Amino acid sequence: MEFRILNKETEQALELEMVGVDETVLEPLKQKLLQDGDVLVASYTMGHPLLENPRFFVKVSKGKATGVLRKAAKAISKEFAELEVLTHKAPG
Repeated sequence: MEFRILNKETEQALELEMVGVDETVLEPLKQKLLQDGDVLVASYTMGHPLLENPRFFVKVSKGKATGVLRKAAKAISKEFAELEVLTHKAPG
């Protein structure tokens, strides 16, 4: 996954362009961020899939938006890794 920082107003607000991703990645990331009490806003826009890359926006009340985003991405990655292990152990 590739991303570009489009706007970094402050340490607490960040807008990214996400290349090569769709709602399969964006929605779980948004939901995980919204579970964090320090996150004020977590949203994304899709635009036309052939013409534009999705944009993701995060704003936090304290700390750094990049740190909160990194923490959420690691948590999601861990959850999917655990799911992969469970599916390999499942009979059938």
